[in-house]
Amino acid sequence: MAANFDLTNLAVTGLAPGNELLYDNAGMPSIMVKIPKMTYKQLGMGESTAVHPAFIVNGTEVDAIYISKYLNIVQDGRAYSIGGVDPAAGMNFDQARQYCEAKGEGWHCMTRIEWGLILRWCIANGFLPKGNTSFGKHPSENVYKAIPTYKDGDKGTGRTATGTGPLTWYHDQTPSGIADLTGNIWEWSGGVRMVYGELQILANNNGADSAHSQSATSAEWKAINAADGTLITPNGSGTTSGSVKADHINNKLVWSTNITVKKDESDYETEAQIECDSTIKDGAKLWLYNLGFLEYPGDTLEDGNGCWFNNGAAERCFSSGGSWSNSSCGLASFSGHGPRSLTWANLGFRSAFVKLPTA
Repeated sequence: MAANFDLTNLAVTGLAPGNELLYDNAGMPSIMVKIPKMTYKQLGMGESTAVHPAFIVNGTEVDAIYISKYLNIVQDGRAYSIGGVDPAAGMNFDQARQYCEAKGEGWHCMTRIEWGLILRWCIANGFLPKGNTSFGKHPSENVYKAIPTYKDGDKGTGRTATGTGPLTWYHDQTPSGIADLTGNIWEWSGGVRMVYGELQILANNNGADSAHSQSATSAEWKAINAADGTLITPNGSGTTSGSVKADHINNKLVWSTNITVKKDESDYETEAQIECDSTIKDGAKLWLYNLGFLEYPGDTLEDGNGCWFNNGAAERCFSSGGSWSNSSCGLASFSGHGPRSLTWANLGFRSAFVKLPTA
């Protein structure tokens, strides 16, 4: 009997091992990068053989997660990962999630815990990808440029076609990697927000399951107990006793249980400048490491990796990676100063997929 191969998928995996075509509920494919389950030890975070929380959904470990190889486009209300196209931009947080979740069970907007996983993998392997952070190119690569798809007025190239940059723009420096995580456009990140400066998350990678609401009023949002890292129910005003919060001290983000300087405005620093005070204990720090909100001991991130936050607004959502006009940005960059209603020409998203565990 002749073998029944998916010839298209076979071609994709032959050219880029570790890549797969995944089909959604409309029967349409996306090119995805498979990330197998990994432990803290494998990620250079000590000797623990516990799995990274990106691989825990609904309290159960999953064998792999799949990240869109490319920034997504939108077709018929669904998100797709396709190379060589102008990435979709200009949608708000809820719209980005809707485009992903419309694809069916397990599809979701890439979560910040997944982003933190990729960041940890790159750091452990001694390489942080570059990207379009300087109007079509990276500041350190004057020769390499990607294909322009959108012009930023008289400043020059804005967005570039997905995956058309050099291999240094892929997370593993190979054609099998995830493209354009750094620069091009900011990417909405699910499963995390700030409420009046209080950091709130969905447990582990529950943001990968659309059954867990990420609405502004959802009861799924949890604060982090600074004493031991357990997740606790927030009080809604950002003043939950003993929770992890973003303080603003000496022009730096300092994680603390108290906020001494509150500002309803955007503040900037680099990832390497972010600190914890003595109220943040090891269990809570682990969440911050996993989310990419605190540099892990011994890390030596490159200059840049600019970060923005707002600790005075009622709610602020997060995006990751920087854009074409953020030469100070890198893979560790995040922006937590925008509301969920924010829309920009340099703000898009990337879908991910996980096979949800069954009861």
